[in-house]
Amino acid sequence: MLSEKADIVARFCGGPNAGHTVINLYGEFRLHHIPSGIFYPSTICIIGNGVVISPAVLLEEMKLLRQKGIDISGLRISKRAHLIMPYHILLDGLEEEARGKNAIGTTRSGVGPAYVDKIARLGVRIGDLLDRDNLLRRLRLVLEHKNAIITKVYGAEALSVEEVYSQYCYYGDVLSPFICDVEPLVQQALDTKKVILLEGAQGAMLDIDFGTYPYVTSSSTIAGGACTGLGLSPTRIDHIIGVFKAYTTRVGSGPMPTELRDAVGEQIREYGHEYGATTGRPRRCGWFDGVAASLSTQVNGFTGIALTRLDVLDIFPTIKICTSYELNGESINYFPGSIAMVESCQAVYEELPGWQSPISEVRRFEDLPQAAQAYVKRLEEVIGCPVDFISVGPRREQSIILTANSW
Repeated sequence: MLSEKADIVARFCGGPNAGHTVINLYGEFRLHHIPSGIFYPSTICIIGNGVVISPAVLLEEMKLLRQKGIDISGLRISKRAHLIMPYHILLDGLEEEARGKNAIGTTRSGVGPAYVDKIARLGVRIGDLLDRDNLLRRLRLVLEHKNAIITKVYGAEALSVEEVYSQYCYYGDVLSPFICDVEPLVQQALDTKKVILLEGAQGAMLDIDFGTYPYVTSSSTIAGGACTGLGLSPTRIDHIIGVFKAYTTRVGSGPMPTELRDAVGEQIREYGHEYGATTGRPRRCGWFDGVAASLSTQVNGFTGIALTRLDVLDIFPTIKICTSYELNGESINYFPGSIAMVESCQAVYEELPGWQSPISEVRRFEDLPQAAQAYVKRLEEVIGCPVDFISVGPRREQSIILTANSW
C-alpha cells in the first residue's frame, strides 16, 4: 500500500529467510528478495548492499513474477550485496544439526554463514559475477578453507570449485542486466525530492544487537540498519513506520514471554494463518508484548505505527496486553539484555474486553466497536507511539488510515 506512493522501494537487510506475503490484483505472492514495489511499473526496486542474495531463489522469484505478467525491468541489485554460496547452505544445515537441542531455529537457507563470511572478509559479492577471472580466483581461495571445515569437522563431501564456478557464471549471465552501482540512483532521487521507501525484513527482536541473542538473525533489522544496508545518511530519513501485529508471534527458538501454549494460542495461529512464508513452520503465538514493543520503539524511533491483523482478535471475549514482566519476584518494565533473564521473565497482563464482532469491512476508526477502539488506544500508550494505519484484513483496501500526514 505504501509502495504505491514511492518512486524507489529499497530492501536493506536479510535474505531468503524473510518472506513477505503480498496480496493484490495480480494474485498472492511470497517475496523473499524483491521489494514489494515491483508491482508498480514506474517504481525502481533496489536490493541493497545489506542483503545477502540466493541467486537460485531470486531467479525463481523473477520467473514467477514474469509468469504473472509483472514487469521487472525496474529491478536493480547493488554490486556490493553479498551472495549466498552452496557451502553456506550446506554449513547452515550442518551447524544446526550439530547444535542439537540448542539449535537456533534458522531457515537453513545459508543466510547466517553468508553474513559470517562478509564480516570475515571471505564473502563473494554479486558484483564479482561480472568478472569471471576474479570470481574463479576468489572461489579457489574460499573453497579451500570451506572444504576443510566441511570434510574435517563435519565429515561431509567436499564441494567442487569447477561446479560452483560454472553455476555462478550462469547466474552472472542472467542477472548482469540488473546489477549496478545503486548509490548514484539513491542520491539522485534524494536530490530531486523523490520518495524512497526502505523495506526491512525481520522484526526488531531478531536484530543481531538488540534482539534475543543468540536467537536472532544475522543482520541489523532496525531502522539504523537501513542506512548501512543501502548507503544512506540517517539525516535523510523523514518517517519510520513500525509494523506491529495486534498480537505477538515468533518463528524458531528463543524466549517469548507471552507465548500461549493452549487453545487460545492455537486459535490465534489458525485464525491468523500464522505459518512462516519461507518455511511453512507454525508460528508461536501469544498476546501483545508491550515490553518488547517499547524496546522496539526505543531503538527504532518510530514516528508512527502500522497495526496489522486486528481482525484476528474478533473472536475473543477478552484480550490481554503484557505491560510488564515479573523477574525473580520483582516487576520490571524493560526488556533485559540477558537471554537468561528473559527466559526467566513471566508476563504480567492487563485484561481488556473483546468486541466479538467482525471488523473486516470497517474503513473508519470511529466505526470500529468501542472495545476495539479502546484496545488500539491502549496499545498506543503501551508502545509509546501513535497508530497511523490499521489493517483489518489481508487486502490492501482493508485498511483504516488514521493520520492523513503520515505519508
